[in-house]
Amino acid sequence: MPSIRTLETFLCVTRLGSFAAAGQAVGLTAAAVGLQMRALEDELGRPLFDRGGRRVVLNTAGRGLVAPVKDLLDRWQALALPPQGEQLGGTVVMGALVSALMGAFADALWALKRQHPALEVTLLAGLSADFAARVDRGELDAAVVTQPPVRLPSGLRWTGLYAEPMVLIVPKRPHFALPPDPLEILAQSPFMRFDRQTWTGHLVNEALAQCRARVKEGMELNSVEAIVALVRQGFGVSIVPQLANVQWSRDRALQIVPLPQVTVQRQVGLLERRQHSRERFTAAIKAHFAAGAAALHAAGRA
Repeated sequence: MPSIRTLETFLCVTRLGSFAAAGQAVGLTAAAVGLQMRALEDELGRPLFDRGGRRVVLNTAGRGLVAPVKDLLDRWQALALPPQGEQLGGTVVMGALVSALMGAFADALWALKRQHPALEVTLLAGLSADFAARVDRGELDAAVVTQPPVRLPSGLRWTGLYAEPMVLIVPKRPHFALPPDPLEILAQSPFMRFDRQTWTGHLVNEALAQCRARVKEGMELNSVEAIVALVRQGFGVSIVPQLANVQWSRDRALQIVPLPQVTVQRQVGLLERRQHSRERFTAAIKAHFAAGAAALHAAGRA
């Protein structure tokens, strides 16, 4: 039977994509990792990887093994924890939008970590569409992503956590003439567009359609942070989500301009499998945001 360490190494290889990188992470040589993976394949009676060059890629059998191995290791880690009622522990591997890590989600993780010191969270930054496939395969326990514009696989579920309005941001010191009217700004200023193939890119298109705006196409990027940096430096304007917990109203280099008739919001939520071994953790994340929303609602009614 494979050892726990071999199974941990297997997951590390699937996450990092090479024996060398996995070896550095677990303290083994690439050759030792390769021998462990060969032994695992021998015990299971089937190959798990397509090997070529310096990279190893999971084959169909290997992909099918990721989720059950992860569940097995999660349960093993849970056995090592002292009985502490609702205490969370062990390691959770999550994907998250970089913009989410800058704001509300980072606060939620910090609060959970203070409540549950035995909890370890490994975060991987990336794009929503990429995370969906990795959560479905079991490589990630969950991911914080934009609401999917397409139908999800039946084994996944998405739960909304918070919303961010789509807003027009412009530089306070532009390298171009900045008209006073927002629609003229979009028509005449270099437009820094969020990658239209991404889920957030679909929302930018929807916002432009709502206000019936034409844009002067400039650069196309897949990072809110990069777009904001370019706008701050005066190189263009953009429509982006107004990131939760980021105080753009106090920003000395950019300003928010209201867009007429635009009601589009980016809904940010938690993507997870319908059944998995880290449901107590994902439930705690959802409860944190639900409590925050309830507190804001109560404050608004006071």
